[in-house]
Amino acid sequence: MKTTIKLALALAALSIAPALGHDKHDHGSFSAGEPGNPKQPARTIEILLNEMDYAPAKIEVKRGEQIRFVLRNVGKEDHEFLLATTKENLAHAEVMKKHPHMEHDEPNGVRLAPSKTAEVLWKFTKAGTFEFSCLIPGHRDYGMVGHVTVN
Repeated sequence: MKTTIKLALALAALSIAPALGHDKHDHGSFSAGEPGNPKQPARTIEILLNEMDYAPAKIEVKRGEQIRFVLRNVGKEDHEFLLATTKENLAHAEVMKKHPHMEHDEPNGVRLAPSKTAEVLWKFTKAGTFEFSCLIPGHRDYGMVGHVTVN
């Protein structure tokens, strides 16, 4: 019986170990909308990620619109695109300071090595202003922040 309990505890510890190590990070719900549907039409917006900025850094979309963000890292360092509220990104940035090599496994974000391209398909279901930022330590502080206004 004691062996069974110890085994169960060991298995439980292994199942939560990745979460404690923050190798991957998962929000579960999203303030800026929801993951897009690849079977639905989407407007494409290309965003260049460079040393401490995004181009464009301001985007306007309509509520209910689906956007295919094509993200190109044209810089010399790794960069991220994480779409959320400012409050959520600031909280996530604090976690990133402790775990700077955290890989994102979220539909609203991606980390890119130099010269790499990725896509984020997103449907903006809520009105408001949201941000995308690079949460690699120091990058957001140096201005690597953009905004999406949803009308």
